[in-house]
Parts: sequence; structure tokens; C-alpha cells
Amino acid sequence: MLEGVTVLDLSRVLAGPYATQILADLGADVWKIERPGAGDETRAWGPPFVDDRSGYFLAVNRNKRSVAADLERADHRAAVRRAALAADVVVENFLPGTLERFGLDAASLRAEHPELIVCSITGFGQHGAEARRPGYDAVMQGHVGLMSVTGAEDGPPTKVGVAVVDVMTGAHAAAAILGALVARGLGRGGAHLDIALVDVGVAMLVNLAEAALLTGGAPARHGNAHPHIVPYQTFQARDGALVVAVGNDAQWSRLCAAIGVPEWAAVPEWSTNAGRVADRDRLVARLAERFATADRGRWLEALHAANVPAGGVRDLTEVLRDPTLTARGMIAHVADTHAPHAGDPLNSGAGNGLPLLALPWLIDGVRPAVRRPPPHLGEHSAEFFARFG
Repeated sequence: MLEGVTVLDLSRVLAGPYATQILADLGADVWKIERPGAGDETRAWGPPFVDDRSGYFLAVNRNKRSVAADLERADHRAAVRRAALAADVVVENFLPGTLERFGLDAASLRAEHPELIVCSITGFGQHGAEARRPGYDAVMQGHVGLMSVTGAEDGPPTKVGVAVVDVMTGAHAAAAILGALVARGLGRGGAHLDIALVDVGVAMLVNLAEAALLTGGAPARHGNAHPHIVPYQTFQARDGALVVAVGNDAQWSRLCAAIGVPEWAAVPEWSTNAGRVADRDRLVARLAERFATADRGRWLEALHAANVPAGGVRDLTEVLRDPTLTARGMIAHVADTHAPHAGDPLNSGAGNGLPLLALPWLIDGVRPAVRRPPPHLGEHSAEFFARFG
């Protein structure tokens, strides 16, 4: 889809690399510029490791080429600048103002290359009192209010288990870049895209943020429940937890029949979602008693047969063995000459080689291929400097 598009990746850690991996998966030629010696910080964020690459680094850097370049060196800086001026897209996540002294800031590059798309990813944006504050996901989850609505009702604010603000920022950055490429193709020139974690983090709160805007009140934590829908939460069966997600009144009626209490559907206070929310405590207590009387498998079989949204609470080893993922090609395997014996202990998919999660898109029924394993630091430096040095 993006064959022929060249991307210069000056980003590191997660949000930027996630964005450029999406572009690389879609066929773009991505040059990842890294500091000599250490490289992207995430190379060291382990274990686990495959040789000198951490699992963290492997997760977001496939289909790219790595160049070890020191921007403090005039010859390296000149080569990187030439590469930027030959590129279609530059992605960077330096603090605002940092790249100006290297002549690699958006204004300098676009003055010579107006068709260039520069995507700047920061914690707090390109301007304003907080622009030079670094943005890390854990800090941002607290700053934007995500932690305030995550966790048990009577427990402390809780961080989401994955760096979700970074991941969503990377996805938004990729979407913005794709939009800018379309606009450029329509003759509207390049663009400077300012993507901030703080903006994305607040936008992620969607209905909760809108509720706060409308009421002036801060949403409470509801643990694994939903603030506006009941029942929409986890329950404990006799042998494990399951999630029930009743999104409308018809599903509520079917749930009641499926778990053997059809008369509950006729209770006036519970016949509408608004009524169920108002009577949340009593209803949830009754449901909890009911689900505790049988094994999870029995309930899931009955709920699935009744077309009620429900599922088990699984750990990642269960998830990654799921035959649905294998059938859909969500776990890719790529040959890696540097780690030819990297295995797949979960037997999570067909094929040999390094296992990686694929891009979660099917395009005309085909998932974009993993063409290159995540690179070693500086693996493609000679090729880069031969071309741009």
C-alpha cells in the first residue's frame, strides 16, 4: 500500500516506533536512526531478549532498517539531513527546539522540501508552558485522568497494564500521516503534524470525558464494571472469572433466560438499562450469586448460545494459543539470520522463525507481510551512508 514511500524515523521508545512500524508494515521504506552504542532505549528494556534485542524492541521495530548515526558529528548530521530532504515522511519525538540546532526541525526541512510531511510526537505539544516537559506513558496516564477511572471502586488509582497512551498516540500519528499523504497526493503539499500524548490521552476518555463536560463532575472508578451500562463487568464463576457485556435490553432478556432466571427480565426496575444502572448494587449482587453456582464453561456455553456477549478472563499464554489468531494470521513468523533458533514456545502459529504480532489489518483479505526482522543496531549503516553520506 505504501510501496515507494520513504520514511526517516528519528523516534525512539514506543509511540513513534509504533507509528513507523505501521507505515513499514504497509510497505514504506523506513530508515530508523539510532544513537551509536546504545541505540533506542528499548533495546535494553528486558528481559526477555533475543541476542541484543529486547522483546519490547522486537514488538515495534520490524520491517525497518537501523542506522547508527551521531547527530553531533557534522558528517553524520549532513547525511541524515540529506536523507530527510529525500524522504516523504520524517517522524521525530525530540523535545521541541532540540532539532533546530541540527537543521532537522520541521520548519528548516520544509523550507527546502515543501512536500515533506513531518510528524512531531511529544508529551505536551510543540508550544505552551509545558512543551518541554518529557512525556512518559505512566506519568501521562495519571496526568490525563486515566488512572483516576481505572481500578477498584474502593482501591487506589491504577495504571493500565500496557502503555496504552503511547500505543494510541502511535496509532493516531500513523493515521495523521496517512491522511497527510492522501492530501499531498491531491496537490495540497506537505504538512507538519503535531501529535501530543496529552491530547491523545484525553481523547481516549471519550464518553467519560464527555460526561464530565456535561455534568462538571469527575467520573468515579468502577473496577471491572461500566459507569453507564449494567451488567457490563466481570463475575466470578465457580472455577474462574468471566466477562458479561449486556449492551441493550434485548440482550438482558436473553441473559436472564440463559442463566435460568427468565423472570428477572420482567422486573420493572431492571427492564431498562437506566433502571439497571440505578439499581446496580442489588442487581449485581444477585447476578454474582447466580454465576457463583456453576463453572465458567457452563455459563459461557449458555450465554454464547443465547447470543449474549460474554467471554472468559484469559492470560496471555491462553490468548496467544487461540486458534482464531492463528487462522487470521495475527501471529507472524519471520526468518532471522541473527537468531535462527528463536523459537515459539507457545506454538502460537504456523511456521518457523521469530514470532511477532502482525498488523491488525486485513486488506482485501490479506495481512501485510513481515518482510524484515527487527534490526540490530546499525545493521544498515553502511548502506545508508553509501547513499546519503
